[in-house]
Amino acid sequence: ADDCVIIAFESTDLFGYVGIEAVLDQMRRKTMKVGLEFNIMVVGQSGLGKSTLVNTLFKSKVSRKSCTPNCEEKISKTVKLHSVSHVIEEKGMKMKLTVIDTPGFGDQINNENCWEPIVKHINEQYEKYLREELHINRKRRIPDSRVHCCIYFLPATGHRLRPIDVEFMKRVGKIVSIVPVIAKADTLTIEERQEFKERIRQDLAANGIRVYPQKEYDDDPEERILNDRIRESIPFAVVGTDKEHQVNGNKVLGRKTKWGIIEVENVAHCEFANLRDLLIRSHLQDLKDVTHNIHYETYRVRRLNESNMNFSELGLSARPLENGTADTSESESHL
Repeated sequence: ADDCVIIAFESTDLFGYVGIEAVLDQMRRKTMKVGLEFNIMVVGQSGLGKSTLVNTLFKSKVSRKSCTPNCEEKISKTVKLHSVSHVIEEKGMKMKLTVIDTPGFGDQINNENCWEPIVKHINEQYEKYLREELHINRKRRIPDSRVHCCIYFLPATGHRLRPIDVEFMKRVGKIVSIVPVIAKADTLTIEERQEFKERIRQDLAANGIRVYPQKEYDDDPEERILNDRIRESIPFAVVGTDKEHQVNGNKVLGRKTKWGIIEVENVAHCEFANLRDLLIRSHLQDLKDVTHNIHYETYRVRRLNESNMNFSELGLSARPLENGTADTSESESHL
């Protein structure tokens, strides 16, 4: 074979306008036309304000309880998963938001293995996506039900992580991006909050728990600086509410107490704004990328390397489908 000569070119100045940057407008138009999908899971024991916080994040009634006002409030004997999907739109940008709630988690006297239904659900979504990818005639756009982020609610005890917190985050942090938050943080003073956050960070490090954003995924120095600032704030001490109050003539989201109004979006009062910025304004696409390129890829490699992984197990057809149409049948996960 002939020797291949590779010539590396340094970046050079252009003689005039070419229009390369116009691709950004093309990508923007395409994304706005197609929209995007974002799947978020909320985990924590009952009474920590999970539904309220999700509604506050997206400024709409998107939680399970908001959609089923007559749902029973009695504690579930087992961990159940409920998914609610909405299409929300802002300035022409559509997003299909799916909120996965986990009622029953951490509410029993014996909470042994209560994380198993959650792990099973996350892996089932990876399996579902993998099966779609392996079809001979794939769908042009594979529906994405994979969990992009898991918000884990810690009770504001002021002490340390509980055994259930450590076990859950150790196990689930390997397969999905976890963002821990201190729920109802207004029950702690500023000093108590800072001490509690520091103890939690110590426990996370001591137990080798990986929470988002992980250092090993920082691609460039600028991104590392931003993520270092986020890591210093984790876990976020948050307060949620859907009620507005008048403060100095302005309407603000807040909780009214006899001492005054706790403004949810005021960083001097709580870290809700930091959480919102992370999940939506600065890292939403990165959460999706980490899910696809890291967590799903790890699952995909493991499944394809398994000795019993074959087309018949996946329920895939060995012959092409007629008229180039995709097989729409879904197989149940064997996991």
